[in-house]
Amino acid sequence: MKVRPLPTKLAAIVAASALVFTGCASNPQGDSSANGSNKSSNSAQTGADSDMMEIPAADYNETPYDQVKDGGKLVTAITEISTQQNRHHADAPLYTLYLWRWYNPQFVLFDGEGNFSINDDYLTDVKEDIVDGNTVVTYTIRDEATYNDGTPIDWKTFHATWKINNGESDDYKPNATDGYDRITSVTAGDTDKQAVVTFRGTYPWWQSLFNEPAHPALEDPANYNDYVNKVHPEWGAGPYTVDYVDFNKGEAVFKRNDNWWGDKGKLDQRIYRQMEADASINAFKNGEIDSTSVSSRDRWAAIDGMSGVEKKISHKPKISLLTLNAKTPQLADKEVREAIVKGTDRETLSKIWFNGLPYNETPPGSFIIHSFQPAYEDNFSKVVSYDPDESNAILDEAGWEKGSDGIREKDGEKLSLRYVLTGAEEITRNTATAFQKMMKEIGVDIKIEERPSSEFSNIYTARDFDLFPMGFSSSDPFGVAFFDQTFGSDSDLNVSSTGDAEGDAKIAELQELPTREEQTKRSNELEPEFIERYGIVPMYAGPDIIAQKENLANQGAFGFAIVKPQNIGWKK
Repeated sequence: MKVRPLPTKLAAIVAASALVFTGCASNPQGDSSANGSNKSSNSAQTGADSDMMEIPAADYNETPYDQVKDGGKLVTAITEISTQQNRHHADAPLYTLYLWRWYNPQFVLFDGEGNFSINDDYLTDVKEDIVDGNTVVTYTIRDEATYNDGTPIDWKTFHATWKINNGESDDYKPNATDGYDRITSVTAGDTDKQAVVTFRGTYPWWQSLFNEPAHPALEDPANYNDYVNKVHPEWGAGPYTVDYVDFNKGEAVFKRNDNWWGDKGKLDQRIYRQMEADASINAFKNGEIDSTSVSSRDRWAAIDGMSGVEKKISHKPKISLLTLNAKTPQLADKEVREAIVKGTDRETLSKIWFNGLPYNETPPGSFIIHSFQPAYEDNFSKVVSYDPDESNAILDEAGWEKGSDGIREKDGEKLSLRYVLTGAEEITRNTATAFQKMMKEIGVDIKIEERPSSEFSNIYTARDFDLFPMGFSSSDPFGVAFFDQTFGSDSDLNVSSTGDAEGDAKIAELQELPTREEQTKRSNELEPEFIERYGIVPMYAGPDIIAQKENLANQGAFGFAIVKPQNIGWKK
């Protein structure tokens, strides 16, 4: 059968998606990632009477290509230009994906609600069949589609993307094997311009795969690992290519691609400049950048009343979370982790975070399905409630005794933990200080350590923290498919290191279920067990609120939407 966009109801039951990491500070980006749905337990206020409105799926000034003017540039801040520029590598944060999409193929598009469609610049058709009980997906590629180095985009692209992501070889370090590890073969179809992908059994989430493919050269591990402080525009293909990336200066510039076969890019230049959060809001006010996040009280207030500015708001596929590093000596004790998690007042921290914004939120309860999606269940609250008395009792029983200063000790060692904060601004410092006070109530000493945003990737890859506020951001709307990525013991994105073989077996059973509905139901049944390992705490989600200059086209709060880069620019 020929694939058509998923109906809204079906799309809405799927969840978070392939995950990439973000920092904890207010994202200075103008490239947003917001979630799409027409339902939410959270709400925004608007108007003098503070009436509540539901947040839209997406809000990004959808504009036809012929209504976007030729020329101009778009400049936004970025938290980090990471040393790791291979989007397929586990060490790549969200900020790598932002750059990757501007000079590499994007086979799949989504609207704000997460509905799937192929990008006709690269693919002419995709169809799904069931053959002998196995899902078989056939992709047909445009004849003109060619990488910048002259290599055809053909079935070998699919083969390479499969090989580097299926987890079979230690030569690669994929950010997710989910789905790719269910593929048994990738072969040429009727021609080399057709790729036939065969799965073991039925696989209901195949639309999550091959969305951002890899050049066949990346099958060579030397090439795969050659993206450290380096980009490879010759292995890209799209309406834009790399002009230059300066890792020392923290700037990435993209220009029109002369080798592109489709509609030319509307912009002369697309520019990213690495900035701390505080600097980015000032840069926007001064006209140095064209859009920025205003998803915190101080940033919202800073641009209030500015002329020539539009505010765009939507849900976003991101959960801000607190990660507890179970590999550190004190947090290796599950009872200590449990006490910390149950001693964390998420409601208070959420109020601090959103104070001054026209927005109210109940803290999220799942890492897999977002609160505005129909299949959402508050799985966190099934396991955890804020109870400092219980936290104190747990630590008492575990042999941690309070000293004269109120800090607990055991075997002559104080219960003292490093809380590493990147890109600190007033709102993140306020929440960190509030958390510090909560922990003091249960006898835990929290030492807040501030680090620059540019160190974010190094901190999480080296596990250089005891406690680390960070975020999971979704790159597509298929969260249940990536349950293993979130909780599996061998997942590089399980930064808490709280998985085990028993849990892995349960995840494997979940992933063998034949339909989306069955997997989603089982996901809600299973997630509380993994939350009870007390490795990660969902803190808040919030809206995506973008302030941008007027007349930006196809730019703003995207929801799940992925738009063609050549359509982004300035309205005529």
